[in-house]
Amino acid sequence: MRHTILSLLFCTLPFTAMAAESVDSSNANSGVDSNEKGVEKITIEGAATANNKPVGTFNSPISNLEYDPRVDLQSRNMAEAQADVTIRGGIFENTGFRIGSATLIDPQTGHYFAEIPIAPEMLTKPSIFTGVDNALYGVNSSVGTVSYGWRPIQTAGSVSVGIGNNNFNLQRVHGAVKHALSDLPGWSVGVEGEYSRSESDGTIANGDHNFERASGRIQLASNDSQTDVFYGFQQKFFGWPNLYTPFNVNETEDIQTRLVMLNHKQRYGEESMKNTFEVSAYYRENDDHYVFSRENPEAFQAFHETKVKSLAFSGTHNVSQEFGINYAAQLTADDITSTTLENNFTSRDYYKISLVPEYRTQLNSNESLTVRLGGAFDDTNRDDDRLSFVGDISWLTQAGSNASRTLYLSYAEATQVAGYTAVGGSTTSGLFRSNNQLQREVSKNLEFGASFDKSSFKVDTAVFYRWDNELTDWTYSFDATSARSANPVDIETLGVEVIAIKRFDSADVVASYTYLDKSEDYRIDEVDASFYALNYPPHRATLGLVWFATDTVEVRIDNEWRKQETNALRNGDESAFFSHVTFTYSPAQVEGLSLVLAVDNLWDERFEEIPGTPGRGDQYSATVTYFW
Repeated sequence: MRHTILSLLFCTLPFTAMAAESVDSSNANSGVDSNEKGVEKITIEGAATANNKPVGTFNSPISNLEYDPRVDLQSRNMAEAQADVTIRGGIFENTGFRIGSATLIDPQTGHYFAEIPIAPEMLTKPSIFTGVDNALYGVNSSVGTVSYGWRPIQTAGSVSVGIGNNNFNLQRVHGAVKHALSDLPGWSVGVEGEYSRSESDGTIANGDHNFERASGRIQLASNDSQTDVFYGFQQKFFGWPNLYTPFNVNETEDIQTRLVMLNHKQRYGEESMKNTFEVSAYYRENDDHYVFSRENPEAFQAFHETKVKSLAFSGTHNVSQEFGINYAAQLTADDITSTTLENNFTSRDYYKISLVPEYRTQLNSNESLTVRLGGAFDDTNRDDDRLSFVGDISWLTQAGSNASRTLYLSYAEATQVAGYTAVGGSTTSGLFRSNNQLQREVSKNLEFGASFDKSSFKVDTAVFYRWDNELTDWTYSFDATSARSANPVDIETLGVEVIAIKRFDSADVVASYTYLDKSEDYRIDEVDASFYALNYPPHRATLGLVWFATDTVEVRIDNEWRKQETNALRNGDESAFFSHVTFTYSPAQVEGLSLVLAVDNLWDERFEEIPGTPGRGDQYSATVTYFW
């Protein structure tokens, strides 16, 4: 199978009403159409959530991940304030964010991985890479990667104004123009830009935010190529009690992110066997100003400035209908200026190259077999290198004209190195105690899965067992003076996933259930609680519904129930039920006008997604948007 069970979940397009493209990584990377192989894989069009826009801030690439069954988003404030995205029971440091062929790296901390100053309209819907695909395409992400592509520009635009409780307000404008080049048939040039801002007093006291983003790109495209030049700037201020510490203090973050990116994607070769190649280069700056106490800023504050330069490429070259080579590589150099980090650990170079050959064969007219076997090499100038082995085998069967079944077995290794906050700060004092003895983390994942597809119904299942060695976790001791300490831990994780979608005449439904079980070894006794590695739900279920009530009325509901692992730092219940509801009215009398009434956290759950950090309250909003 082209990728693991979560990547296969919803492959090509969202539900009909969800006006956004989602790329099936199997087709995008292989260049070999399933019909050309003789066996057609039936794929239902779908999306992972019913809602894909936030209630209490502006829309961002990670907004639609909050109720996504493929990931677990643990947020402080709203998801757009700070999103710690975890996959399959890993921690946020294990998750990479990939744009085009390049993984965006923040060397200070994984808390800033999701600082992506790009308008969602410019990107495809995310693919979630795990297993072999994460080992192949991910960089410094040991468990999973959230991958986006650059969307082709189409002439369109929108302007939005929103208000809500807690003094929430939103203003947003987006526009794009595409022009065909008459002198070059098949070629076009496009320009796209957006400006977004939002602010609120917050759903709890001292949970205010003030966000602003501006981004734009120029695109040159043909039938077989697409080149994008992008610049984005984002500034975010937000506060939250116990943001990083359990000391009942009102903490704040002020973050500025700049991103310059060049991306080129090329298709080449004979029409019957297209190959793909993509190259990405970026420069990213991220500045943050952390204040421990907003009432007494001089008690403790920290300034960090990170700069990252990177060049990456990936693709698939098909030697024949039966044999192809999947490849990826990325070179990254970073440096950091900090008021709190020590021991001269202020720069690092990263190198990764992956090569995974692929063999495809027809067993008979209704069955095909695909085998991938290869490896990846990771190295930095600060850590030992690592050669990782990956491989999978998948069996696709067509059962009639509108049904198919896929079974697969995979094994994958992936690695990552600790960020500067974990390895480069003080090891003896301060709020956040580092550990300069942290080693490269190695994850090994064994997985068996199945996918069943019919014309209006799809079920994906997976059972996996993962070994995480030398995982960096932040822990707490009741006898310590620091807020948290970086410690290595070995963890074994057993996971089960079931995800199903069903399309009806006037409704679409997506449901999921995940089970996780962990056993850990910190090798020390001074660990009373874990902020991240053991902050996971043994049981989690989601249910999303899109109801097309009339031609002008649409209702979307996302629900999530979770039973969290017991944690000594958590206040309140270990279980929670969240709901996100939107009501959309598009009057037939005014083409392009849309009124959205929305509520997040309908039941006003105060569940602590991060143990010791207060949970968010409910947020209501009304937004008017005009599209053209």
